[in-house]
Amino acid sequence: MIDISESVMQFLLAFIVVGPLLGAAAALLPAPPGLKGKSPEQAVLRHGVTVTGAVLIAAIVLALGFDHDQPSKMQAGTDISWIPALDVRIHLGVDGISLPLLVLTALLTFLCALYSYFKMPAGPTPKAFVALLLVLESGTLATFAVLDLLLFFLAFEIVLIPMYFLIARWGGEGRTQAAWKFILFTLLGSVVMLLGLLLIGITAGTFDMVALATDNGRSLTTSVQVIAVLAIGIGLAVKTPMWPLHSWLPDAHTAAPTVGSVLLAGVLLKMGTYGFVRILLPVAPDGFRTFAPYLAAFAVVGIIYGSLACLALAKQGAKGDLKRLIAYSSVGHMGFVLLGIATMTPTGVNGALFANIAHGLITGLLFFLVGALKDRTGTTDLDALAEQTGAALYGKAPRFGGLLAFGAVASLGLPGLAGFWGEMLALFGAFRPAADLSRPAFLTFMAIAAFGTLLTAAYLLVVVRRVCMGAVPQDAPELADVQTYEFAAWTPLVALTVVAGLWPKALLGLTDPAVQQLLAGGTR
Repeated sequence: MIDISESVMQFLLAFIVVGPLLGAAAALLPAPPGLKGKSPEQAVLRHGVTVTGAVLIAAIVLALGFDHDQPSKMQAGTDISWIPALDVRIHLGVDGISLPLLVLTALLTFLCALYSYFKMPAGPTPKAFVALLLVLESGTLATFAVLDLLLFFLAFEIVLIPMYFLIARWGGEGRTQAAWKFILFTLLGSVVMLLGLLLIGITAGTFDMVALATDNGRSLTTSVQVIAVLAIGIGLAVKTPMWPLHSWLPDAHTAAPTVGSVLLAGVLLKMGTYGFVRILLPVAPDGFRTFAPYLAAFAVVGIIYGSLACLALAKQGAKGDLKRLIAYSSVGHMGFVLLGIATMTPTGVNGALFANIAHGLITGLLFFLVGALKDRTGTTDLDALAEQTGAALYGKAPRFGGLLAFGAVASLGLPGLAGFWGEMLALFGAFRPAADLSRPAFLTFMAIAAFGTLLTAAYLLVVVRRVCMGAVPQDAPELADVQTYEFAAWTPLVALTVVAGLWPKALLGLTDPAVQQLLAGGTR
């Protein structure tokens, strides 16, 4: 780690949040300043790579300057009064819980910008595409960095508009309906969430998340906490997405362009689970305890439901769409995250945070691969893919087939890869939940979730068999293997999946002290 002054850390965090917004404004200028290309379209795409690359570098430097000896302490803090009458402040900071999500967001957005530079999705002008991508990045990064409830809500909402247009204007078949479904579900959930946030802030007399977490619900009656958790939880559950509020997700993923699916699965879903950990667990613990068994029950239903839906899609002759299958797999994987949070234990919450990062890396890689496969074959239908590739992706494009198999085994939780630890820790947390939660109920949830891991392995192995394995037909059309730009965009995700799987302490060493502090009574 490197020694960086607090003022520099503050600047870095402010730049990470605001920089993409400035870049978005610059992208809409007649010509992005300081960049040239063979055409204005190439110049603006290069501008997107430059801005997201600068944000990623700032995030890495911030992570290197972070005091890893005190990950439970809020660092790089900025606290400026914004609306004195409501005690709303521009309050920024990072700890061991939010730092990994900041770096993940910056990394995935940069990789999406790099991929789009070489493979721009079909649609309107690249200027609008790059501007929307940068606004989306700014809103997501702000969600993980702000420490005021109203600012959190604003950042939470900022991402909806750019994602809506990315789906509606650059998406595929059914994009308009999918975009409307996405925006309506999330907006309705957000309205209810805002009421809960206002209830907490007005009742407690502050919207400051650090002060509220330190208070640990002592200034809120149990009834207020219960109402607030119900209202805020609905909004967060829609974004997560939790069964049965998930129905917008498969349509959105199926219609979205490749980079839209990567960011939706890799980053946006994490905003919901982050809100559960950052707001509900420390601010309203009594209210959360009331709903924890129900949250766990919905989580395990989502695990089984998502896996069964994937099995149905993967079945021979089912006309299953591979993008839709991966979307349903996210419902199951995020079920493990919610189960870990519902245990209200350090083990379970650490598992949830680890699974968040692992899901972002692995599912981001899978959506990149499926998008590239669609570009090559013109379809993501499993039957059509089997016909075009002869179910022999290994033989026709061995590196591509190997990466798809790697993503599949990582997603099913193979030991030694990132997908293993988060789900395992969530199950351990359910084995011994918080003292005032029903252990028999959580043991039942654990058993059901463990069965879900078997279903996950089943459908992913079926997919690998149907797409990758088999003899190459003599009349099979050519299929390009991994290109240089694809290798550059996908290699970091593969490497981090392996590193996180082999050395989980790199992530758990950050999250565990912060989680311990949060569950004990807030964040300093």
